Amino acid sequence: MDYYELTKAFGAFFAIMNPFVNLPIFLALTTGFTVAQQRMLAMKITLFSAIMCAVILFAGQKIIGFFGITVDQFRIAGGAVLAHIAWSMLNGKEVTSHHGTDKEQTHMSDLSALAFYPITFPMIVGPGTIATLIIYAGHAKDLESLIAIGVVVSMILVLLFVVLFFASFFGKVLTSTMRVIMTRLMGMILLAIAVEMIVAGVTVVLPGLA
Repeated sequence: MDYYELTKAFGAFFAIMNPFVNLPIFLALTTGFTVAQQRMLAMKITLFSAIMCAVILFAGQKIIGFFGITVDQFRIAGGAVLAHIAWSMLNGKEVTSHHGTDKEQTHMSDLSALAFYPITFPMIVGPGTIATLIIYAGHAKDLESLIAIGVVVSMILVLLFVVLFFASFFGKVLTSTMRVIMTRLMGMILLAIAVEMIVAGVTVVLPGLA
């Protein structure tokens, strides 16, 4: 996998799993927690996210293959999911598939598995992340390319860990205006990537349109 593809993959995963966008939600869910508790939660979230990403990256193809779905068909569906998420980001709206519904959010603080749900899933490793992992894994030509994608995701997870581990600090530094600007920018990048995924998938599935 060349440098261009890796850079594009990094942009896609960063836009979806953006730690700075998820930081306010993390802070809201951990209101009343000590700094030590927040940092322990950050470690668990990073571990759970790494495990989920690894499983999807290496087994995602077999899962969709079991249902008779091709990578290009999944690329179209995944592109549509990413486009929906990106459009919501551009309009400043939360995506319930990633952040949970209002009813779910009212009970989040009561869940013993807070580290996994809703922070790891579906906030960090939600539908968009899963779709992107499967799509990139499906077009990896060899094990080296698959490992390269894994390294890109690992870089995002390391950044996620740092941001959540020092959440109390970043929460004070990152203003609401900065978060809005970052969300809009990531939304535009993600929408462009989603459009490319849909076009590439449609071109293969419906070659007559090419």
